Amino acid sequence: MRRSKRWAAAVAAVAGMALAGCTTTGTGGGEMMQKGQPDKPVQFSWKSTDGGITGTMTATLPTATFQGPFLQITQQTRSEAMAPMWGGGWPVGWSDWSYWGYGSVAGMGGGGMMPGFDPVQFATVYSGKVIANLKSPQGGLMRCRLHMLRPQQGMSGGGTGECQIQGGATIQANF
Repeated sequence: MRRSKRWAAAVAAVAGMALAGCTTTGTGGGEMMQKGQPDKPVQFSWKSTDGGITGTMTATLPTATFQGPFLQITQQTRSEAMAPMWGGGWPVGWSDWSYWGYGSVAGMGGGGMMPGFDPVQFATVYSGKVIANLKSPQGGLMRCRLHMLRPQQGMSGGGTGECQIQGGATIQANF
């Protein structure tokens, strides 16, 4: 009995080291722009256990920190994986913030989520884009839309994009 406990502990330790070996992290920066105020620096960091396709992102501003999930849209992305991006007060599909390439998503089918939004078609057509939905402990919301330079490398491949804080400020981001 004692031997099996040691064996189980050894297996757990090896599994933990293997998972830790798959973890990737990265950083980025940006400038927060808001009407009537000087630009302010923003620091980004991210962590992923699947090579940078999904994970957690943190944005540190001078006055607040936001954290939440990010997701790279690939041909394997299922609509359920995108559901957390639309939560917390943002409209489904971020219909109020043009990103998907049409200006309007009319004509893409319905899918029942919002008029014209079909996440299956979206995932097939638009790879190399990353979305993130971040929140501050005080309840503030930030959403990000990024374009990967080398999509096959996930977030590690670098990219640029824009984040928007609910209430108006925007951030130009580089990873």
